[in-house]
Amino acid sequence: MDAAQTRPLLVTGGAGFIGSNFVLGCVQAGQAVVNLDLLTYAGNLENLAAIASNPLHQFVQGDIKNRALLDRLLKQFQPRAIIHFAAESHVDRSILEPADFIQTNIVGTSQLLEAARTHWDGLGAEARASFRFLHISTDEVYGSLSEMDPAFHEDSPHQPNSPYSASKAAGDHLVRAYHHTYGLPVLTTHCSNNYGPYQFPEKLIPLVIQHALQDRPLPVYGDGLQVRDWLHVNDHCSALHAVLQRGRTGQTYNIGGNSPRTNLDVVHSICGLLDTLHPRTNGAPHRSLITFVTDRPGHDLRYAIDARKIASDLGWTPKKTFESGLLQTVQWYLANQPWARSVTNRPR
Repeated sequence: MDAAQTRPLLVTGGAGFIGSNFVLGCVQAGQAVVNLDLLTYAGNLENLAAIASNPLHQFVQGDIKNRALLDRLLKQFQPRAIIHFAAESHVDRSILEPADFIQTNIVGTSQLLEAARTHWDGLGAEARASFRFLHISTDEVYGSLSEMDPAFHEDSPHQPNSPYSASKAAGDHLVRAYHHTYGLPVLTTHCSNNYGPYQFPEKLIPLVIQHALQDRPLPVYGDGLQVRDWLHVNDHCSALHAVLQRGRTGQTYNIGGNSPRTNLDVVHSICGLLDTLHPRTNGAPHRSLITFVTDRPGHDLRYAIDARKIASDLGWTPKKTFESGLLQTVQWYLANQPWARSVTNRPR
């Protein structure tokens, strides 16, 4: 391991869903991590219980909008890279409270970029050459596709349709600008819908699992025919490592799971698994709990990811099929009901 590899990663939002899975994998592989998270409702130290006493994991509770804190952490730990997960990410919440998304996803990202630029400017030649700023974004910045449109590629225009996706698009533009204006060595990724362990039960898959286990209605927006590409969080994390290690600075990489499904198909698949793994006491199929509810305002019809660039340039492809990943996810939630109940019952 060279000198650069021995320096820690600074991970923002590392107590959230994707961030905590990334941090767990890093620490278990022997990589030191400084984990900065504000611990809002979706950030949870219980996600990191397995490494709570590991000296490679340094947790700091704090806000990415706090420039003094960012400067102190960068000076103290001299990280070899910043991995920027921290974001407000739930579309429904962005419709109700857009200001929170603007503050975190735009103002917070701008503060982090400026702190990173100042830090990078002061590094020696070797550390400066190896430093990276990895910005994790979403396919939602590209807008919505019709049934016949080709999948989003890295040069697709940003056409966001919700306050959430608009705030992430703004962050993308800031990251791009810091590379082109200042030369900051940035990398940007756009991922499709993630699922897997430690996902807060407001997103579709864990929400349906939890409602089904409680024999509650399974809400499906509109007709349920909105199409999403589904990416297991472990595959996403492996892609991020590939981008961090081999990606070309200034470049964007789309990360997809090669698993397009309608929301209704996803709910039916969960119901089928639960019928086998956790049958209802009355013997009725779980899909009888499905309830169609009023559609979300401005609900995008279809997202699809063209991930050929990361496959050809970096040699990355997803390892999990949707079927194998969903089975593991349902099994994880069944085995971790205390965690699910704890995070659901926390104040928001």
